[in-house]
Amino acid sequence: MSDSVLRSGSAWRRLNLMVPLICAIALAVAAPLWSSYLSDLVVKVMIMSIFALSLQLLVGGTGLVSLGHAAFFGIGAYATALAMPPFGGNLLMLLGAALMAAALSALVIGTLSLRTKGVYFIMVTLAFAQLAFFVFHDTSVGGGSDGIYLDARPSIGFIDMESSRTQYYVVLLSLVLVYGLLTLIRRSRFGAALAGIRVNEQRMRAAGFSTYWYKLAAFVLAGALAGMAGFLLAARDGVVNPELMAWNHSGEVLLMVILGGIGSLRGAVIGTVAFVALKELLGTHALVGALADHWQLTLGISIIVLVALLPRGVMGIGDQLKKWRPAKSPFGAQHD
Repeated sequence: MSDSVLRSGSAWRRLNLMVPLICAIALAVAAPLWSSYLSDLVVKVMIMSIFALSLQLLVGGTGLVSLGHAAFFGIGAYATALAMPPFGGNLLMLLGAALMAAALSALVIGTLSLRTKGVYFIMVTLAFAQLAFFVFHDTSVGGGSDGIYLDARPSIGFIDMESSRTQYYVVLLSLVLVYGLLTLIRRSRFGAALAGIRVNEQRMRAAGFSTYWYKLAAFVLAGALAGMAGFLLAARDGVVNPELMAWNHSGEVLLMVILGGIGSLRGAVIGTVAFVALKELLGTHALVGALADHWQLTLGISIIVLVALLPRGVMGIGDQLKKWRPAKSPFGAQHD
């Protein structure tokens, strides 16, 4: 019996690992079926999913709650726009510029902010993000409050981001690669060390781990992945502006992680889908009428209700249902 249980558990784990791949294949096959509106919305969700996955590495993987993660998102987007030649640029070179700019920024910010802990770390990351916001907002470095418009979009060979279909598949491939990379990291010694730091950093230091450098490496990697999401957004929209670095963007991506379930890569993607879908639905007059004019209020109430009902996020809904299920009486069913 134990062998059958082990076999069923192994089969379940294999199926569990196949679910993200099946979803990616389904998205690839469904691309021609989407309307232009839905296709654009799916691309937006996939880009924000990469952004959420990058923060999940910090929050769920390392236990570092950052309120300044949008800085790297915006820096990646601005690096793309500033490095873009007038008549279009090489996609891989521009992606490299975005990754490098975001990673270097994360290295500088992480080196300083990781010397603090808890609420002080949260406030320091927020302060750095606001500093980046005002640098681009109040100076001519990035076009001031108007931002920068891209005269052309990145391309390489037959891959041209001017095509909405190409954007769709490039973003989907990027999401698959980022998800796969983070999955491998979680299964590696580095990922195990980050998990140990999240649970008990003091014990990890006592075991001989230099926890500061592990956290800094995670911070830089998360910043680079956020920069990748910024690159994809710039290539999709053809414009960047300082609002990408605003503190509310950092708050939104943190909400996506919380809604999906902290510590789950799949939860980060599901939380992104839930958050973006809520924003779209609650801002549509055809569905909610006059309430669409006050979508921020209804969105806030909806999130409060969801977090109250699902404290462990969407990924913890199974455990929550078990808690809600009435316990069976040892004397059989009871009737009122």
